[in-house]
Amino acid sequence: RLKQFLKKILKVVIQEINDNNGTGYKLSDVYFEFDHEIMSNAQENAQIDLVKAQEQQTRINTLLAIAAQLDNETLVQNICDVLDIDYEAIKDKLPTEEDDLMGKWYRVSDFDGLARGEATSFTIGSKGYLTGGYDGKKHLNDLWEYDMELDFWTQKASFPGTSRSSAAAFSVENKGYFGTGYNGKDYFNDFWEYNPDTNTWNSKADYPGSARNDAIAFGLSDKGYLGSGYNGNYLKDFYTYNPSTDSWEQIVSLGGSKRRGAACFVIDNIAYVCAGFNNGEYVKDFWKYDPVQKRWIQLRDIADTSDATYDNKYNSIVRIYGVAFVIDGQGYLTCGGTPDLRTNTWKYTPDTDLWEEVANFKGAPRTATASFSNGNKGFIVTGRSNNYRFDDIWELHPYEYDEY
Repeated sequence: RLKQFLKKILKVVIQEINDNNGTGYKLSDVYFEFDHEIMSNAQENAQIDLVKAQEQQTRINTLLAIAAQLDNETLVQNICDVLDIDYEAIKDKLPTEEDDLMGKWYRVSDFDGLARGEATSFTIGSKGYLTGGYDGKKHLNDLWEYDMELDFWTQKASFPGTSRSSAAAFSVENKGYFGTGYNGKDYFNDFWEYNPDTNTWNSKADYPGSARNDAIAFGLSDKGYLGSGYNGNYLKDFYTYNPSTDSWEQIVSLGGSKRRGAACFVIDNIAYVCAGFNNGEYVKDFWKYDPVQKRWIQLRDIADTSDATYDNKYNSIVRIYGVAFVIDGQGYLTCGGTPDLRTNTWKYTPDTDLWEEVANFKGAPRTATASFSNGNKGFIVTGRSNNYRFDDIWELHPYEYDEY
């Protein structure tokens, strides 16, 4: 806790120096070096200073011993008192707890197409693909490819079916699959394959469930999965698609609540489904699907529903139209609404079945976004905020800290 406090004080000092001198020092430019010195030319003063320092050290040691029992503000106030720092003069300049969350968002090359919300995305290798959506006036069918390594966009063959938004997509064996959705009048259950090698679309067997939007989809091994959503009723049925036979098979329904606008991600060939909305409530239950066992397994809720302390802040995880991606075997969930738009971001670790809050999304608050992820990089692209649509794209660097 002392290191965190010194970091906060240092941020304030650096900002004052930069403001007064027009410099551009960063936190990484400064380090602490502690030396134990005794004044030899003024023994009496040295003894007084030594006693004072020992008293300060004792008081700080006491504070550190009881730090877990104090809130952050009380701890900082007491340390300021020990160090003769005017807390009232600096409290408004101290970074908040959010400033110390791990992760840093970078804005990268803006989307070349029209700004939109409710677009649909899938990833093949290091390329992300985005199609469909709604720009506030019309539903769209253009397709764009984003190169995650070189940071540029290329327009591809437009989707040949009816323009739509809020569809679902997944990728299997280097091909993308796209279907369902809504165009403001009709729900859809048609299903299509995109081949990036030939830049062509081909119609496939229709999705056998009811036409719908706001569904979720994911690919596991050599099969795709699509389910849940909304068609005037909330849904939880699920089907698996086999590209080699162009056929569908119904599987066990998603556990727990029906839902629309949920989020999903895949880690080590296991699919995770969370969040969403059902009958006026934001869904709290959290599930994973194991294709070997062919069943859904319930995980810890994403809300403060237990008597333990690990989930005390979990109520800020729930949302509708949040978006997820994976970096280095951990899932990230951000954006969406409740109905207030969220920027807070949470990281999920499968080994512990626990969530950890990380750096807030740095773009404008938004919902109905899309995402790309190749397992090493994660991106958020487009989205909407009330009547405003976005065309920016952001990448999360999970192991950096933002400097304030």
